[in-house]
Amino acid sequence: MKKLLYILLLAPALLMAQEIAVLKYSGGGDWYGNPTSLPNLAKFCNQNINTKLNPKTATVEVGSPDLFSYPFVHMTGHGNVVFSDNDVTNLRNYLTSGGFLHIDDNYGMDKYIRKEIQKVFPDKELVQIPSNHEIFKGPYAFPQGMPKIHEHDNKAPQAWGIFVEGRLVLLYTLESDLGDGWEDQEVHNDPREVREKALKMGANIVNYAFKN
Repeated sequence: MKKLLYILLLAPALLMAQEIAVLKYSGGGDWYGNPTSLPNLAKFCNQNINTKLNPKTATVEVGSPDLFSYPFVHMTGHGNVVFSDNDVTNLRNYLTSGGFLHIDDNYGMDKYIRKEIQKVFPDKELVQIPSNHEIFKGPYAFPQGMPKIHEHDNKAPQAWGIFVEGRLVLLYTLESDLGDGWEDQEVHNDPREVREKALKMGANIVNYAFKN
């Protein structure tokens, strides 16, 4: 029933190219970081995994009813994050009604975002996602789990998640910097193979979000 409600809410958008969005949040963190990431990921997915995503990605606020218009929402930043009571309720309803949130720590977000995730799901814990989870299996194989894109503290890349009734609804990637790898090449001057690895993992995330 919840999934059906979500599909009905999305019905007008499904008649045309689907939109994905960047999540705008309060607290002072740079939610607007990596401006070319999501458009590039949308283009890559359209060219390689047969999606029909609008490359002109949108911005949506955590507490806005417009959140339900986007089946996939991406969140990033380096600093503080604060969810209001309205944000918490709206985001929880979105995620338990079929929505999907990918949070990518752009370095410095971890100590803030974990507290806010706990507010959204006080009865659940972030769990580390094993490398044999389906999100790492296709369309592109990542048998070692989350790839490393940028180095910060010489720590292994991590994937954490919140599951609702067996479905991964929130993916939190840490010590990886996938979003940096999605940016235009001249932003970070990453080698082609590094950017391709980041985009392929991003395509896996989008694929999972749309099919589950």
